[in-house]
Formats: sequence, structure tokens, C-alpha cells
Amino acid sequence: MSKNEEMILPNGVSKEKFLKAIKELEKVLDKEWIFTTKDDLHLYRDAYSPVWDEPNEPIPSLALAPKNVEEVQKIVQIANDYKLPLFPISTGKNLGYGSSAPNNRGDVIVDLKRMNKIIEVDDKRNFCIVEPGVSYFDLYEYCEKNNLNVMMDMPDPGWGSPVGNALDHGWGYMYGQYRDHFGSHCGMEVVLANGEVMRTAMGALPGSKTFAENKYGYGPYLDGLFSQSNFGIVTKMGFWMMPKPEHYALAELTVPRRDDLIPLVEIMNYLEDSSIIGWPLYRSPLNPEYGKAMNPELKSYLTSNNGKPDIDKIQNYALKNKIPYWKIDIPVYGNKDAVHANTKYIKERFSKAIKGAKLKVVEDYALPLNEKQKKDLRHKVTLGIPNMEIFWLSTRGENFAPKDGHVWFSPIIPRDGKELLKCQEIYIDTFHELGMESMITPFSHPRTWMYRAFCFMLGFANSREDQKQNEQMRNMYNKMVEVAAKHGWGDYRAAPEFQDAVYGVYNFNDHILKRFTEQLKDSIDPNGILAPGRGGIWPKRLREVKK
Repeated sequence: MSKNEEMILPNGVSKEKFLKAIKELEKVLDKEWIFTTKDDLHLYRDAYSPVWDEPNEPIPSLALAPKNVEEVQKIVQIANDYKLPLFPISTGKNLGYGSSAPNNRGDVIVDLKRMNKIIEVDDKRNFCIVEPGVSYFDLYEYCEKNNLNVMMDMPDPGWGSPVGNALDHGWGYMYGQYRDHFGSHCGMEVVLANGEVMRTAMGALPGSKTFAENKYGYGPYLDGLFSQSNFGIVTKMGFWMMPKPEHYALAELTVPRRDDLIPLVEIMNYLEDSSIIGWPLYRSPLNPEYGKAMNPELKSYLTSNNGKPDIDKIQNYALKNKIPYWKIDIPVYGNKDAVHANTKYIKERFSKAIKGAKLKVVEDYALPLNEKQKKDLRHKVTLGIPNMEIFWLSTRGENFAPKDGHVWFSPIIPRDGKELLKCQEIYIDTFHELGMESMITPFSHPRTWMYRAFCFMLGFANSREDQKQNEQMRNMYNKMVEVAAKHGWGDYRAAPEFQDAVYGVYNFNDHILKRFTEQLKDSIDPNGILAPGRGGIWPKRLREVKK
């Protein structure tokens, strides 16, 4: 830190103590891995921060990049001595949910990017064990280079970390049991707040041969305590991987009417829960392609019913113009005969149940794919191929993407067609009541990454120039949290600015869940050094300040 730069200090830590702590940390890490300059620290800002350039924007005071577990332990021990709040990240690619920024201004980033070992991949027992700095690209390239017959389910874009994504309850695009990234993890190693290393489940057995195969071991199952929380720093995780199939097909289903969604979802649930299909991608052809304007006639119907959508006119528009109301992409895996038989069965199920339903196969490949097929594949992630093609959806842009990024609002709703249509209408009403243009239409579709639930997601745009716009956005987000909770829908994930609000509505029995996690926090992290406030869990020393 140069003399001319304003020093950001951790909460409750004097400048004198902070500088002494840095001297101690220099005995643990090479200086090149201790980041103190403004230019370096601003790389850890949330590029999509909803409090950009405001006094409380969570810019770190310091960033540290340890290379192994032993260095993490020593950092934690020093943090206890000086009461330094630490904020661990894996690769920090959590766009729309906080990125690599800490929860609080002045927290010290522990950047685990150098801990990037692929410890093991087994394509006979179908698992891997990795460190937090390993990215999906790293793991994919390792498997391809070594001609391994497994693939990892991943989010999109694929630049993040399996460990980090799983710990924030991320999801992907293959079979349901693999799409749930935390659900498909198995075994972890954690540095606790006192600096001790703990391995969970089978990992607690020295010399265990099933660290990444049996989730439970013996005794209480603790792994869930370390997801979306601040009880430890995860330094290793195992994951179950999907064997590569012999054949792959992608079927495209269309139906003509809005209410067709109700029987459609019921059939799709059966197919998915029976492992006949993988991830179904729900869309509506009434939505214009990204970057294109909506048809003016259709757009006029979105406000023609006293400022709200006229559902009948929208439906008639779709029928008149022969535009399907819904379109679903359906991946099918297996051997060639099974894929073709299942595709035929899917077509029969929908044609019998929904008048006007049409299904066609748009991709039909023997695996492995050649390079051209990989390039042309409609959904690369459904075959475990990481890419950055969808990055523009979550980035800044001058045309149709939010110029300064956005914050995701991600409530979970039942996997039920009636409930989705109800959710559309409630969101539309909420925007109308607040005098705002609705982001939701009667043909807004659910996100279907979650297994056995839908996510009805909104992206609230923010600004780097207009703090009043950001304030309005934050108020709208918090209002939507309340509205969703009133109807039994809760966020599954949130940026730091909104984690207190989201956790606050999980308040059964006078917030017993929160009180229980606070009691755990006070017991295992009495100095409150690990990511204070993450997930809405605050240490005792800061709890009263937050009320």
C-alpha cells in the first residue's frame, strides 16, 4: 500500500494492529501472494455490486493467496490473534451473487486459486477429488487428456470452481442427481476457525478408500454445515461423476397453449424422475431471441389490460401466428437403441396427453463427438463440455445485456405448471403495484436446473453511475423477497447485500434456524473471524450492530 492510498481497515481492527498482522502474514506467504495495493484489491470488487462506490461497498482490506492447507491453517491462526475477518473464495466467479467480493468492507480475502490440484479422478468408480482452485475447464481438460470415461456436471459459464459452486448450492445441466452440485459432492476437508483440519464422513477414517464414494461414514453428517455458511474453509471435496454415455439425442417439444404447461410439467416430471431424460430446458418462442425486439403487436398486449397483460389476446396472437406457446429441449442419454426407444416413448406420451404437441429430434449423435459436432452442439453443458458462450447473459453490455451487470433474485417454486402460472401473475401484480414495468410476462419460463423444483429467476439491473437507481433496485429486490416468502417461495442463493433479508424469511418458530446457526457460530468461531455475515450468520460481536 503506497503512502498516497487510503487504507481500508477490517471492522474493529486498528491500523497499528493491521500492519502488525501483515508482518506476521509475510512470514507465512511470499510477498507476491499478499495483495495490498488498490489496483490488486479492486480486482476483488463485485463488478456487479448493487452498492457500487457507496461507503459500504464491500472492498477488501487485504487479499491472501495460500498454496496449501498448512498456509491456510497459519492464516487462520494469525487471524485469531489479530481478530482479522477472513473471507475465503475458490475462484471468485460468482457473478450476480457477489463475485469475489467479501460480505463486509475491509474483510480479508483468502483466495484459494493456487490450491488447484486434481487429486484423483476414477472412471471405473466414477468420482473425483479436487481442491478449490480447480476450475471446470481444468477438470474437463484433465479428463480429456487422460481419455477418462467420465464427465462432470457444470454450470454455465464453466470458468468457476466445482468446490465453490457446490458450496453455494449451484446447479447444472445433466441428470438430476448430478445437477445438484452439493448433493453430488461426497466428502470434504475443512480448516476450522481454530486452525485445525477436519475431514468429514469417510474422510475421518485415516487411510479411507471411499472418501468420495460414501457420503456418511459414521456419526452425524456435517457436510451441509459448510455450504452457504461461515463455519470453516473447505480445502478439498469429492464429487460423483457421470459415466460418458454411448449415445445422445436432443428432442424439441412444442405445445400451442399457455395452459398446456400444466400437463406438460406433470409428464416431464415423470420422465425426469424416472431417469428417462436429463435436464429439460423450458422456453417460450414468444420471447424474442436475445438482442432482438419483441413484435410490437405482442408487446402492446403486455399492458393492454389496464396496464397489465391481456392473457387471452396473447394466446390468440400465438395461435393466429402459429407460434408455439412453449418449447422444451429434452436430452436423452444411453446406448443407441435405448435413446431411440425412449425418444419414441416421449413422443407418444405427449401426443396422447396434449392436443397439438409436436416433438422432433434435432440432434442424434454417437459418442464421443468429433470436434465439429462439439462446436455445433446446441447445449454443450448437457455433455459436460465447459464453455463461455453464455457469458454474455451475465455480463455487461451496451445493447440488451444490463450495461453495469445485475443481481440475481432466485426463488424456488414447486415444479408444477399451475404454480408457475400463479407465480407469473403475482410477480406481474407486484411490479404493477409499484408502478414499474414488469420483467415478467405470461410466457416467462422457469429455470429448470434444480432437481425436483423450479427456480423462477429475475435479474435486477444495477448501475455504476446512478446510486438512486441502485437504491430503487435494492428496495425492489427486498420487496420481492417478502412477496415470494408470503407465497411459500424462498431464495436459494443471494448476493451479500441481500443475504440477511433472504435468511430472515426462513423464520419458522421465531427464527429457530437462524438462532441455531448463530449458536454454532459462537461455539466453533468465538472470535468471529470466518466470513462474518455470510449466509446471514453473524458472530456475536457483530450481531447487535446488525439489529
